[in-house]
Amino acid sequence: MSRVSLVSLIVLAALLAACGNQTAITPTQAPEKIVVYSGRSEKLVAPLFTQFTEATGIQVEVRYGDTAELAATILEEGPNSPADLFFAQDAGALGALAAAEMLTLLPSTLLEQVEPRFRSADGLWIGISGRARVVVYNTNKLTEADLPRSITGFVDPKWKGRVGWAPTNGSFQAFVTAMRVQLGEEATKAWLEGMIANDVKTYERNAAIVQAVADGEIDVGFVNHYYLYQMQSQSGNALAAANYYPADGDVGALINIAGVGILKTAKNSSAAQRLIEYMLSTEGQRYFAEQTYEYPLSGGVQPDPRLKPLSEIKTPDIDLNQLRDLQGTLQLLREVGAL
Repeated sequence: MSRVSLVSLIVLAALLAACGNQTAITPTQAPEKIVVYSGRSEKLVAPLFTQFTEATGIQVEVRYGDTAELAATILEEGPNSPADLFFAQDAGALGALAAAEMLTLLPSTLLEQVEPRFRSADGLWIGISGRARVVVYNTNKLTEADLPRSITGFVDPKWKGRVGWAPTNGSFQAFVTAMRVQLGEEATKAWLEGMIANDVKTYERNAAIVQAVADGEIDVGFVNHYYLYQMQSQSGNALAAANYYPADGDVGALINIAGVGILKTAKNSSAAQRLIEYMLSTEGQRYFAEQTYEYPLSGGVQPDPRLKPLSEIKTPDIDLNQLRDLQGTLQLLREVGAL
């Protein structure tokens, strides 16, 4: 065989081998994707999802909406729900899904990152950030000494027309559920009716309540603690408003959570778990501490120094797992005319 022919055979063999090897190459896989139903607003949490995607490559498809409505949607969709993970504004909605056996057990490695009081007793959901109920008040008109020690004191006629609330808000509804747990159905109904009789002003959002208080439109409002700091950050100016935490374990000082649960029917549960891991990581918890002014619950991250430490808030003795009866609260709010 000539030298040229030998070289040609060697080259041909190499080409055939290369072609054979190509068939063994794994084709490029589509990036992982999870579907999140979020009761938290796009403005509030979309940047966090972007950070997660940049860090992991996992795409996040989000359906935003009201927490209670999304929970009802998931229940209606049942096994056909496209959602992998539910990000709720409060523990009550998560509890409702857990009671309906829609959530799957989370691994202990996740659960142990958060205090027991901020997670499901059954390991079905976990708190991501803490959110305190407060009374925001106008500092030009009032001091803390002018405010009642209990939120039930605002039915006093001297507060007529001076108070604002947002009954369609999920956090307010969770607070009412907590009141039902602590004070009972009749006492809660009487308080709601008393507030309505006292000409309480209704707003669609907590931020609108804080602005109304700062503008002197009303004197006090029932909100979550962080709205004041978010609005101050956005405006760059101090507002004529401050937060007050009702005393003595009053239900008005409830510490609720924004939390997550993975659906039993999730198609991408492993990716959903990675999202939870990211949310509980130091980076994720810093986002909540520095961008949304909520209480971090994991990662050794400290809250904004303007916030009252969780250890100093005398919270009501209520297990967040007891806040699952969202439907009962909605029925009560409709019955008294708040919705």
